[in-house]
Amino acid sequence: MDRNLSAGLLAALSAAFIGSAWQLVSRHGVTTTLGPMELALMRYGIPALLLAPLWFGRRRIATKGARMARVLLVVGGGLPFGLLVLAGAQWAPASHMGIFMAGSLPLFTAIGARLHKGQAVGGLRLLGLGCIALGMVLFAVGSFRGGTLDWRGDLLFLVAAMLWAMHSLAFAQCGLTPWQGAAFVNGWSALLLLPVLAFAGAPRLLSAPWPDIALQASMQGVVAGLLGLVVYMVAVARLGAARASLSAALVPVLTTLGAAWWMDEPVTPAVLVALALVVPGIVLASGAVRWRVKQARPAA
Repeated sequence: MDRNLSAGLLAALSAAFIGSAWQLVSRHGVTTTLGPMELALMRYGIPALLLAPLWFGRRRIATKGARMARVLLVVGGGLPFGLLVLAGAQWAPASHMGIFMAGSLPLFTAIGARLHKGQAVGGLRLLGLGCIALGMVLFAVGSFRGGTLDWRGDLLFLVAAMLWAMHSLAFAQCGLTPWQGAAFVNGWSALLLLPVLAFAGAPRLLSAPWPDIALQASMQGVVAGLLGLVVYMVAVARLGAARASLSAALVPVLTTLGAAWWMDEPVTPAVLVALALVVPGIVLASGAVRWRVKQARPAA
């Protein structure tokens, strides 16, 4: 196997496990002792401090891409994305986060690649996108009929997935290494967070139990904010945005199982139907599976 391909696949697999763990921990945090602002402070403040040396010295960050690409890199993978997810986690269960965020990522990535690069989608990829769309529509209908506020979180998850797709496509245009990209996104996100904190504050940070703060600081700041962003950028750099999004196929399953085990979230028939459509849809939409047409041999 090609070395770049194997490294990309390993990075994509790591990104899937980290992404699922971040979803579970975020849902637990905003429904117990902490809120979105407290988690956002740890999610972007800690890695910004850890990666601060990359902003200075001879090897400091020097972006080569267009300004709009840099803006989309921060908006799509930084503070706006994080606040949408953390706010949505207050209303919708973790399984919804896995299905709507990870499921719609290949869909939005394909739309972005079509608009930006003119890449056509057909064959099995189009079939996969159709499965994803059908699974999420059926799941969304169930959320509306349930009479709960889950649909608010689902909508925020969809917008967050759209932003993350922009982040993936913009990274290739910025001329940054994965570590530089993580420093760039977290650094600017931390700066953007300062005026938001001045207005809203983070009052629960002083009243929450220390074990909860330690869990969130390690998962939000180090595992997700630092390692998760880096390994996903490695996957995009080695595999491309479309193939890297294949890692999203594992996230809905991992998050649903993890939420059932850790937070006693029920695995409903609606969740199973959505997974049965979305997960194969992600695999097909990634372009990893293609038709193999055998050419007829000429007659002797």
